[in-house]
Amino acid sequence: MKIDDVTILLLEDDDGDAKAIQRALHKAKVLNPVKRAIDGVEALEMLEGTNGKEKVHGPVLLLVDINMPRMDGIEFLRHIRNLPGLNRSIAFVLTTSARDEDVIAAYDLNVAGYVLKDNAGKDFLNLIELLDCYWRVVRFPTTEAAQETE
Repeated sequence: MKIDDVTILLLEDDDGDAKAIQRALHKAKVLNPVKRAIDGVEALEMLEGTNGKEKVHGPVLLLVDINMPRMDGIEFLRHIRNLPGLNRSIAFVLTTSARDEDVIAAYDLNVAGYVLKDNAGKDFLNLIELLDCYWRVVRFPTTEAAQETE
């Protein structure tokens, strides 16, 4: 699998934050496709190809906000951890929530990292570069391989 095969699925309801993340990805010369969902419900529809949404084919790197309408980030992560083929998805939380309960809940759902947007500030580009290095180093399970072991 090539690095180019990894799709970034951004779960972010705030247009300003979504644009800032996409700008940082562009500035860091991350050329991977980026898809955006405004909440967990839409992200599930995209991952499963339901409700008229085009299916996002794996492997997928998830960038998940916690505070979203309909289905928040924790609910979304809890849901995908129970779905064959999606339960091993690599997810990073990018959020404004510094609540200990959210941090613990996210790590209990096997996130790869929990990043406060406020702390990223002007170092946000460094964060994106870290993510870019991360998926260049780690090996993602392919969707087909994940389904075969279920």
